[in-house]
Amino acid sequence: MNNHRLADQTGTVIIGGGLSGLALADILATAGEDFVVLEARDRFGGRILTQQFGAGGFDMGPAWFWDGQPRIARMIERFGLSVFEQFYDGTLTFEDQARQVHRERGFASMRGSYRLDNGLAALIHALVAALPPERLHLQSQVTAVSRENERCRVTLASGDSIVADHVVFALPPRLAATLTFTPPLPIAATNAMSNIATWMAGQAKALAVYDTPFWREAGFSGDAHSRVGPMVEVHDASPADHGPYALFGFIGVPPQGRKDEALLREHLKRQFERLFGPKAADPNELFVKDWAFDPHTSTQADLEPLFAHPTYGLPDAMQNLWAGALHFSGTEVAPQFGGYIEGALEAAENTAATLLSEKVDS
Repeated sequence: MNNHRLADQTGTVIIGGGLSGLALADILATAGEDFVVLEARDRFGGRILTQQFGAGGFDMGPAWFWDGQPRIARMIERFGLSVFEQFYDGTLTFEDQARQVHRERGFASMRGSYRLDNGLAALIHALVAALPPERLHLQSQVTAVSRENERCRVTLASGDSIVADHVVFALPPRLAATLTFTPPLPIAATNAMSNIATWMAGQAKALAVYDTPFWREAGFSGDAHSRVGPMVEVHDASPADHGPYALFGFIGVPPQGRKDEALLREHLKRQFERLFGPKAADPNELFVKDWAFDPHTSTQADLEPLFAHPTYGLPDAMQNLWAGALHFSGTEVAPQFGGYIEGALEAAENTAATLLSEKVDS
C-alpha cells in the first residue's frame, strides 16, 4: 500500500491505522470525504495482532467482545464474519501463593464472552479491503504537526509531508503527546494527553499451542488464576471447532522483570505444567507478545501497571484545539466503552460525527 505516492493535501489525515482509525476512514469514505491514513507499523491493526499458526489465528492483543456492544455486532454482520463463544465448560484452576493448585467447579469466568474465528485480524482485513488502497499508507511514522495558514501540515520521519484541514490522532493520547507541535499545544492539553493511560500498553501475553485440547479432555475449562505467576490469568484460546488448540495467559510480572525472554519462557512452560499437567510443558510453539516494549503502543509512563480499569473519555482540554482542526479517536477517548474494542468503534463514530457536522456547517 506504500506503492502509492502520498498526496500533497487532503481533507483529513488520520494518524494511526488501528481499528479506530480504519473505522473512521470507513465512515469518511462512505460519506465521500477525502482522507489519508498514516500507519507507522508495517501492518494495520494497531493493538489488534493475530498470530497465525497452522489453521488457527490467535489474538495477542484484545480478543473478546460481549453482548450489548452494538457497533462491533454491526461490523461483524456487515462483513459476514464468524463468531463463537469463548470456551468455558469445565473446572477452573487456582494456584495459591504456596504453589498449591486447586480445582473449582461451577465457576465460568468467561461465560458470555465472544471471539472471532481466525482472530480479530479478520475484521481489520475486511476494513482494509473495503477502503481505497491509495488512501492507506504503512511505514509512515508521523513526527510533527504544524499549523500553516489555517491548515495543518503533517510531517513524516521520511521527510514527506501532507497538508490537511483536519488531523485525527487515532492512536494512544500518550503517543500523540510525543509528537512535535508547532505552535505548541496548551500545557493543559499536553498534560491531559499524557495522563490518559494506554489500555493494554503494560501488558504481555503468552500463547502456548498444542495438537490436542488435553485440558478439555481432562475436564478443565482452561481458565486459571495464579498468585505465583508469571501468568496471573489463563484462558482457552483455541479456535471454534478445530485445531491447533491453545492456552493463553496474561503475564503479571512487571515489564522490567520480563526483559529476559528466554528465562521468561522457561518459567511460562513450568507454570503451564503446574496448572494443566505434564502435557502442557511441551507446546508445539510458545509465543510471547510484550506490548510494554512496543514503541508504537507504549511510552515510559505505561510501564507502571494498571490496577483498575481507567475512566476514559475525551477531556475538555483536548477539545477544540487549533480552532477545531485537531481531533482524537481511539478507545481511550470513548466515554462509554473506553478500553474495549467497542470503544475504538465508538470513538471513530464520535469523531466522524464531529467532522461531518463541521462540513455541513461550513
